[in-house]
Formats: sequence, structure tokens, C-alpha cells
Amino acid sequence: MKIAAIAAFAILAVVAPARAAGTATANDTARFLAGMPPSAASPLLPLTNDPAWQRHARLFDAAFGQLERGQISKIRAWAGANLAAPRPTMFYMFSGPDFLYANAFYSKATTYVLSALEPVGSVPDLAKVSSGGIEFALDSVERSLSSIMSFSFFITRHMRTDLNAGQVSGTLPLLYVFLARSGNTIRDVSPISLDDSGAAHFANENAGKNATRGVRIAFAGSDGEERTLYFFSTDLSNSGVRSSGFLKFCATLAPGNSLIKSASYLLHAGNFSTVRDFLLANSSTIIQDDSGIPLGDYDPKKWRFFPFGRYAGPIAEFPGRYQPRYAELFRRSQPLDFGIGYRWRSYESNLLLSIKVP
Repeated sequence: MKIAAIAAFAILAVVAPARAAGTATANDTARFLAGMPPSAASPLLPLTNDPAWQRHARLFDAAFGQLERGQISKIRAWAGANLAAPRPTMFYMFSGPDFLYANAFYSKATTYVLSALEPVGSVPDLAKVSSGGIEFALDSVERSLSSIMSFSFFITRHMRTDLNAGQVSGTLPLLYVFLARSGNTIRDVSPISLDDSGAAHFANENAGKNATRGVRIAFAGSDGEERTLYFFSTDLSNSGVRSSGFLKFCATLAPGNSLIKSASYLLHAGNFSTVRDFLLANSSTIIQDDSGIPLGDYDPKKWRFFPFGRYAGPIAEFPGRYQPRYAELFRRSQPLDFGIGYRWRSYESNLLLSIKVP
């Protein structure tokens, strides 16, 4: 189970729409952290001459290039062939900062809602950080992304350390990297809080003592269309969502499409039944591996199932989660040419597309 201490929420100067001269924009900061050159007028441009940044850029060029060829492009092709009428909203519970796969599966979404326990964190104006601080920040980003780049999922125990080290911390810098490397342009970044009723509050507005903290990122895709990414740091257990306005906020954006992968089989447990019921009630399609919603919780009269790949059962870290009905369903599965989830090798990955009957 993902556990993280949620400290005071702060997003520093890079998020302000009005910027003083010499202050790096959020988009330039994202590109810099992603190993991509910032704009010609950016105060970060001279920092790209630093050998540490150039090494970082070469590393990320190679890693993201390999990931694009071996997996992401194949996911986009799979989604294009199998998702006929995607909804504008996509929900990704237990996501961590994984915008990369949210965008790969649902590239046509205009609103992304990601949620997990990890803190939002902060990104300072990198133009005002010492050279040693810059190198430390780049190393931290590389460490934080190493598992998802290799295995398609974050390793929670590593994130607890990596996402709380130094000035560049939390999920925000990783969201920046994924946005930039997915070909997007960040327009604005702002903190957001949800009160108990699910109403959104911005800037210094008081959302109450039980506020759910998050960040809203307005960005544009390569097609120029304006999109919105929300990330909320929140407890998705029954007691957590019942005492917050998070699911009430999500309901205002429903129905949507959902993605569930590498979710620690939390949705198999009784203390996550509220978010499980929400996804079943408010999703038009659900893409998941076997760590998502148990097959027995779907009403077969309301859903059509399309299995892909091979179901080999859970990995050793999650004993007791084998599903005989899942195994029976996957006897008629279609091929899958990319790896996903805990069994990240393509020849042993499973993916279930569930489509709600109109």
C-alpha cells in the first residue's frame, strides 16, 4: 500500500501565470528536466552547456526513444484499434505521477484525473538553483523514473525516498517530464484544493481542514487543443474517500474512461470497495491488468470483456490473488505485442478491456 507523509503543499514561482523577468516558465522547466532544450529566451538555456545536463539529456533521449519504439507507440496503436469512442475524461486511480501511460492509452482525452498517496511536491525556479543543486535534481529525477522506464510501473518503496529529496520533490517534476516527453506544452500550473463537497478552490482560497490537495496543469497537445491534467494526493481507501470530496469532484467529470495497472491488488480488498464501485458506476470503458478490479465484481450483464495477452497469475509479491475466472476468460484472449503491469514482459502480460453495454 502506498504510504507517504503529506507535508505542507507548495508550488513555487514557476507556476505563476505572470512571471518576472529572468524567471523560467513551467514549460521551459519541464523541458529542461526532461533533457530537452528550453526556449531560446529562457534563463535555463545557458545551463544546458553543463556536462551534467548534457549527460542527462543523452540518457533520456536514449531511454525515451527505446520506450517509444518498444512500448508506447504500440500502446497508441492498440488504443486506436480498440477504443472506438473515448470519453473526454479519463480516471487513473493509484497512478502515482504516471501521465506517460495515461496519455498513451487515452491520447484523445481532454481531462486527465490522476490520484495516489504521493505528495504533489514542488519545483523551484531552476535558474536560481546552484549548479550542484541542478545536478542533484537531475539525478533525483533519473532515479525516480528508472523503474517505470524499465518495467512500466513505479516501485512504491523507491518513490518514498526519491520523491522527498531536495528542492525538486514530489510528483510534480515527474509529471513535467512526462508532459514534455509526450510532446505537450504546459500553459499554466496552479495548486488546487477540494472541500468536503468536491468543490474546487484555487490560490489562497480556504477549502477547509479536510481539503484534498492537488495540482492542475493546463497544457496543449501537439494538435494545439487545450487539455487539463489533475493530480490529487489523496487516500483512496474507504475511510479516505468517504471523508474527502475527491470522488464527488470526479463525479462532476463522469462518465469517463479508466485505467488501472500495477495497483497492488488494492481493489481486491474490502477497504477499497468505495472507489471500486465508483469506477464501475462511472466508467464507460476500463483498461486494466489483473491487479485492477476482480472479474467477479463486474456485472456480466452490463459489461463486455475483451482479453489481450496471457494471464499468468500474480507475481510472488502478491500471493492469494489468483483468479480462476480470469484464467478462464483469457483462454480466448487476443495477442498483445507490448508488456504492461507487474508481469512487464510482453509474452506474459495481460490486459483486459471492459466496455459497458449502452
